[in-house]
Amino acid sequence: MTSDARSQVPAVHGPVAFDALPGALRNVAYSAARHPGAAPPECPSYAVDGDPGLTAGANCQCYAYAVLRHFGLLVPPLRSAELWADRRATRPADPPRPLDLVLFDAGPVPDRPPGYGAHVGVHLGPGQVLHLCREVGRPAVWCYADFAARPRYARFLGAKRVVVVNSGAAGGC
Repeated sequence: MTSDARSQVPAVHGPVAFDALPGALRNVAYSAARHPGAAPPECPSYAVDGDPGLTAGANCQCYAYAVLRHFGLLVPPLRSAELWADRRATRPADPPRPLDLVLFDAGPVPDRPPGYGAHVGVHLGPGQVLHLCREVGRPAVWCYADFAARPRYARFLGAKRVVVVNSGAAGGC
């Protein structure tokens, strides 16, 4: 990984960018048990020898964080509501650019903070989001309309830009 994440931004978008990812990031099984903050063995807190730590699967956040880590961007092990509230490692991004995190949900949940239970993906380019969800079971590239057509993802909550560049330190879910 490079310390200059800008030089790593994919030059291509959508499914083509997905095909350019290493196999370890294209062949991840969905696992709700593997979420940010989970203790090993559910979700390792760092990558080892280039393995993004996803061989036993991941949830949407762990997967998105591993993709960003591949491009040199470090995201702390934040759950979706923590990510939405975070202002140390991320900033609101409008409009989203490639490698921004995007969050979708079904709308506000009473007695829960904004972003609680939100689905997290990686904006790849115009209208394209790379994500991992239970419905598909493997990483997929959807357009924003695909999310809007599903009640649990119908609201685009917003985008977050990672501002912490990986300087060789491990991080993630």
